[in-house]
Amino acid sequence: MNNAFEQLLAALSALPGIGRKSAQRIAFYLLKKPEAGQALADTLSAALKRIHLCPICFNLTENETCAICADPRRNHSLICVVEEPADVLAIEQTGLFRGTYHVLGGALSPLDRIGPENLHIRELIARIRSGKITEVILATNPTTEGEASALHIAGQLKPFGVRITRLARGLPVGSEVELIDRETLSRALEGRREL
Repeated sequence: MNNAFEQLLAALSALPGIGRKSAQRIAFYLLKKPEAGQALADTLSAALKRIHLCPICFNLTENETCAICADPRRNHSLICVVEEPADVLAIEQTGLFRGTYHVLGGALSPLDRIGPENLHIRELIARIRSGKITEVILATNPTTEGEASALHIAGQLKPFGVRITRLARGLPVGSEVELIDRETLSRALEGRREL
């Protein structure tokens, strides 16, 4: 194949969850239907120009601040700390959380050279210093990096006297106890509550 096609495959393969075979299928489809390819290119170009990070919470927005930070009906004394904007979307889809968010932009990962200075932790501390925050929910992923990030942030926030909580860990709905890994089962036992 020619150089332009290989560059297209390389660009598509660089996307998360897209392997070489999927990249080939997408590339062949876009080249077979050039109008679909052009529409995708135009939409992507427009999104890259218009979408930016909210200066308060670092979620994605097209406006000066995101809709959540701008909403006076939200509980602005409650912050849910997440790793990525996709986590905000997941929590919002539950319809249960009415506070605000703070997107770290990743998780601590010394192997990837991501330290506290590479995340939006300073900005979170500045929000806490305002004195308007009463609780911070640490909703980082239940991975080694996510746990390390949560512990680091909790240590940084302790002196401010705000309530610091962590998302509960437990058994996934529809699973069987015998098939649950030991760590998840241990956390479910530790986090049990009265009925």
